[in-house]
Formats: sequence, C-alpha cells, structure tokens
Amino acid sequence: MARVCIVIPCLNEEAVLPLLFERLTKAADDWREEWSVICVDDGSTDRTWELLCGQARGNPHWSAISFSRNFGHQTAVSAGIFHAREADAVIVLDADLQDPPEILGAFLEAWRNGAEVVYAVRQKRKERAL
Repeated sequence: MARVCIVIPCLNEEAVLPLLFERLTKAADDWREEWSVICVDDGSTDRTWELLCGQARGNPHWSAISFSRNFGHQTAVSAGIFHAREADAVIVLDADLQDPPEILGAFLEAWRNGAEVVYAVRQKRKERAL
C-alpha cells in the first residue's frame, strides 16, 4: 500500500478549517492508500494554529507545523514537502476549499496508472476579473 501525504499551507484559515478537516478526512477514507496530512501555519494571526493542533491531537492522520511569522506560501509548501519525505506521493492542496478534496481520488487513480505528475486546471475562478 502506498503512502500519500497532503501538504496544506495555511494563513488565517480558521473559518474554513472545520469544513476542510471534515471533507478531506471523508474523502481520504475512500482511498486505497495510507494517508497523512501536514498543515503548515504560515504565521496566522487568528485561531488557525489552535484549530490545527486540535485536529492533530484528535486524528493521527493529521499533523501541523507552525512558522514564527509569515514566510509566504511557497516556503510553507516547501516545509510541508520536506516533512513528507517518507511519502510515496505528495499532494499540495490549499486550505480555502476552492479546490475540492473530493477530486483527489481521481488524481490518485491517475498516479496509480503511471502518471508521475498530476495537476488540475480550474475551469472557473471565484475571483472577479479586474
């Protein structure tokens, strides 16, 4: 069985984290792989770190890393990938749920079928045009 790690950079995500925890855990329970999640708190000023710690205490699949200040999205992603070194595959997912965790099963299927890199192209964006 393969080991999959989902890396999630977080910055002031307290409003969406409970739903992320629920949806990602439910989706991952349907996968045929061992899975874990590493959330990287990139210097949040809200309750993000508190919620991440609570999730990590209550569910052994989840863990969290905290930065002392905001270092930026890519640094948070890099730190998560570094700590996922025992995984056979790493998935990077934003915490804001604009990319649904439920679609990750299809990514894993493509990976199982031999794809080395799997990514999605968003058809619609929630942001308004300038």
